[in-house]
Amino acid sequence: MILGCLYSLGCTTDETNLPRGIGAPATRALTAAGYSTLEQLNGVSATELKRLHGFGPRALRILEEALREHGYSLS
Repeated sequence: MILGCLYSLGCTTDETNLPRGIGAPATRALTAAGYSTLEQLNGVSATELKRLHGFGPRALRILEEALREHGYSLS
């Protein structure tokens, strides 16, 4: 179900718990790296995420904001 969600415009954040605003390439990059929830990203280094193909500065900014809203942060 998650893969179908990633390629669909109707995807809700419930399936992955990742902010929709980061875009499909960044979402695919995160899930390919094993991250599908904000909780899993808590404490991950921003440098590691920037190395992912498809994950850029805009996605990082949006993700950091979503993490903060849930009481999490990157290292």
